[in-house]
Order: sequence, then C-alpha cells, then structure tokens
Amino acid sequence: MANKQQGTNIEVKKNNRNRIFRYICKHETVSNPDISYQTKMSLPTVTQITKELIGKGLVREVGELKSTGGRRAKALSVAANARQAVGLDITKNHISLVLTNLTGEILRYERFHYPFTEEEGYYQEVNKKLEDFLDECGADREKLLGIGISFPGIVNLREERITYSHVLGVKKLPFVSVSRFFSYPCYFINDANAGAYAEGIQGERQGRFFYLSLSNTVGGGIFSSGEVEQGNHFHCGEVGHMTVIPDGKPCYCGKKGCLDAYCSAKLLADMTEGSLERFFALLQQGEKKICALWEEYTSYLAVAVNNIHMVLDCDIVLGGYVGSYTEDYIEDIWKKVSGRNTFAEETAFVRSCRYKVGAAALGAALKVTEMFIEQV
Repeated sequence: MANKQQGTNIEVKKNNRNRIFRYICKHETVSNPDISYQTKMSLPTVTQITKELIGKGLVREVGELKSTGGRRAKALSVAANARQAVGLDITKNHISLVLTNLTGEILRYERFHYPFTEEEGYYQEVNKKLEDFLDECGADREKLLGIGISFPGIVNLREERITYSHVLGVKKLPFVSVSRFFSYPCYFINDANAGAYAEGIQGERQGRFFYLSLSNTVGGGIFSSGEVEQGNHFHCGEVGHMTVIPDGKPCYCGKKGCLDAYCSAKLLADMTEGSLERFFALLQQGEKKICALWEEYTSYLAVAVNNIHMVLDCDIVLGGYVGSYTEDYIEDIWKKVSGRNTFAEETAFVRSCRYKVGAAALGAALKVTEMFIEQV
C-alpha cells in the first residue's frame, strides 16, 4: 500500500511540474505567485518545483517584477535554448530543415532541392546537409533532443515503419533503415499530420480542426485535444485519396477521381513552369487562363471542404503550398463552400494556415520537443 501511495505522489508531482513548466514556456516572464494563482497550486509547491527546474537549467531567474505593494517577486523565464530540436521534411524533390527551441521559436529554416532515392547515398547526403545546417546555426549538439522526420506516406507508429508512400515509391520501410544514418534520436510523423500538429500545438486556439494539406500531394490531419488523431491503421485524414469524381481523372495512386488529382499544388504550378509563386502573382493580375484554372480548382476544393466538414463538424484549415497563399482568397472560397453547406452556418469554418513555410518540418520538430516536455 505504501509503494502504491509513493507511486501516486511521484505521478502527482510530475504532473504538477509539467503544468508549471508549460505555463512558464507560454509566458515571457512570470513569478511564483502568478504561477500559483493561475495553476491553483500552493505557493510552497510552486516555489519548490520552479527551484528544481532552475536546477535542471530549464528555467532561469531574470530579475524582479515591479512591486504591487509588498516584496518584489522574482521574475522567471524559460531557458528557451536549453534544449533544441530539428525537423526534417522529406518530399519527392526537396528536403526542408528547421531548428527550434523549447518555445517552438524557429531559429533557422532551409529548403534544398534534392530528389528522393531509396539508396544509402541519399540518406548519407541528407545527414551531411543536416550537419552542415547545424554548423551554420552554431547548434550545440549536447542540447539537441533529436530529429523529427516528416514523410509523405503512411507512418505506422505501431510497426515502426513507413507502410507505403506512393509518391516516393516506398513500401514497408523500417524506421531504423532511415534513423541509422543520423547521430541523434529520430521520431517519425506523416507530413500532413506534422503540419496539423504545428498549427494546433502552437496556435492560440487548440480546439479540434481538420488540416487540409494542399501541396504536391494532398493529405490531411485531425488535431484534437493537443494531439493528431491516427486512426486504426494510421490512415486518418488521408483525404487526398477520397473520391470526388467517380471514374474521374487518374491519380498517381492508380485509382481515378481522387481529390489529389483535382487539388494538388502541381496542377497550379505546372501552369507557370513549376512556380506556384508565379501562379499567384498572375492570379493577382487577373490573367484569364490562370483565373479560369483557379476557379475550377477552388470549385473542387469547396466540394472537399464541405464534405470533410459534414463528417467532422469542425473548422478546416487550408495548409500546404497552396494553403499558404489562400489568405487573400479565403472569402471567395468560403462563399463556394457555404453555397454547398446544408446547414447555412453563419460563422465561416474555413481559414488559411498560420504557418506559410516549412509547416511539416516545424511540426516534426515540435513533436520532438513535446515528447521531452511531457517527461519534465
């Protein structure tokens, strides 16, 4: 009985420490009395825990706060760079790297053109680029928590392998076949899920939403209660391969009529020699062929958004390459979606993504950081 009680006490203290550390991470400067008030914990408990966090080098004293009539409270702040994480996003033609700290701040981001091949030389070169990237950042390897690796495919966390990735031509790729090329712990996540995670875990509102990733492949993820839903077979959110037009356009997966065939970013970029930026510049100028394609694209997009909303009844966040350009067009997209919505909802449930660049790499890095914070 005594051992059970001891275990319970240890768990309670761990949960309290975790809550306090999260609170400090989300606020620039705080005090023990402030933490005590906001977390509803006793001041002695808070003071003891912040002392432990200072001892671990995760929190630091940064002076004193202004007096409110009594003794001035010590100002506390997270030691943001005490730990850092890397996000690596692998796509068919590029890799992206991001370095973040404990607050999720992006310290550096780079994207390289480097086509994927399932060969050792590919991963060796990616590792070289990673090490060069860390050198340029001046990163302390001792502070590095690990690498979050984002893949465009089914990431089976139970079997610890990439079950398949049509776009990369990969099947049953064990995580260890990739992680063995790197000198740091590696954690794997689906690319759309990574984008959803970045959007949710860093957002002011952590409510339930669906993240629709409109990149060269189309995917999605459901963010709910601080986590991304996986599904029984880790397929959850794979809307790129839901049928929007029966026996319609061929999809790269081998089927016909998939959403990916109608809303891939490539459809737009191919009109402007592979430059999505150029496409949207011409769209702003009102170029006729560009406007016609955008009209068609957003019509199919509206069908998909409305269908997803009908099933999940939550906000839809437009992310990925195309999503990062939709802020100026969100009202028009909403009108199309609203026109299809049976319930005539007055509040728009479609919005543009917060992170316009490197969302998948960022989400992968943030997942690594979150796993560390959970154990503080």
